[in-house]
Amino acid sequence: MISLFFPSQKVDRQFLVATLLLLSLGVLSFLSASFGLLFNDGPRFASVAWSHLGLGALGGLLAMWFLSLINYKIWRKTAIYFFCVALVLNILVAIPGIGVEYGGARRWLELFGQSFQPAELMKIAFVLYFSAWLATNRDVLKRIKTGALPAALIVFLPAMAFVMQRDTDTLMVLLGCAAAMYVVAGGRLRDIMAGLLVVAIGLSFIVYTRPYIKERITTFLDPGRDPKGAGYQIQQSLIAIGSGNLTGRGFGQSIQKYKYLPEPMGDSIYSVLSEEFGFVGSSLVILLFLFYCLRGYKIGSLSPDNYGQFVVVGVITVIVVQAYINIAAMLGVIPLSGIPLPFVSQGGTAIFFALSMTGIVFNVSRKAIFNRTHLEF
Repeated sequence: MISLFFPSQKVDRQFLVATLLLLSLGVLSFLSASFGLLFNDGPRFASVAWSHLGLGALGGLLAMWFLSLINYKIWRKTAIYFFCVALVLNILVAIPGIGVEYGGARRWLELFGQSFQPAELMKIAFVLYFSAWLATNRDVLKRIKTGALPAALIVFLPAMAFVMQRDTDTLMVLLGCAAAMYVVAGGRLRDIMAGLLVVAIGLSFIVYTRPYIKERITTFLDPGRDPKGAGYQIQQSLIAIGSGNLTGRGFGQSIQKYKYLPEPMGDSIYSVLSEEFGFVGSSLVILLFLFYCLRGYKIGSLSPDNYGQFVVVGVITVIVVQAYINIAAMLGVIPLSGIPLPFVSQGGTAIFFALSMTGIVFNVSRKAIFNRTHLEF
């Protein structure tokens, strides 16, 4: 019991530094992006700041530390219950009168006066349960009845919950995570290609039946078609990023965040960061996420068992795919998304669970092979 909460092994320092740098950069970017709210609406600023810095950053750091102490193998036994609870909460969100609607989307529940997004809980619950299933069934994974079909059902359940919530962005993150974990577990290429075909057909149907997604794609193909309407956010985002030049305007000096850029503390925070810190600062963010990704996968590859490996791959993929979707959308490389930038964008729930998931990776790093052999990256 003592070794459970006071393990002798240390966490991976390089991964810890990368995580803390991303979080610190996120706190600075949030404070800068929220200046306009502070001047225009002080009471609301206090509420937003408490959610982001108090519940999200501080609470997330405590959760990360606590989870880094708990042996990750415990989650293998309880993952099914965690997954079922998360699934029920995500279904409840879609029910009128229970789910909280904001910005035209119903993706939140309210608990004790604080809004809570169950999709964030589902990310970690899915990773833990799918990892447990893959580790148990790895030897029979190449058979359709015992491999591809059950795996598809596990993915299908949360995917349908996200479809009900009209949360296509989180759906894409979930599918990317599932594909990465399935590949690492040794899934057959034929099954993976069949799954991609099914996903492509499903996404095509979603695009056809939901005009706002079709509008995003149309705007992506022709950003200048409606500069004051559908193309407004991407136009303002590109102006902000371009205005940063090489080294940026300086901390707190963004102009776009005050009147022009929608969601400067949320989806568009990378644009604010780019305007204030320029090409150098915005590139550093990309490189930090890349290092976070590579170091995380290194920890997974040296995990002492398959379950730890799959958990790390799932966690790192969820966070990094989400980060690069957000950045690519702000740069106009892909259609706009409403997905936040992990560790950086406003959102106490998102930051809390991103740090919590990272805490589980830290615990795996305590057990990883290089912790005993001092192998360097």
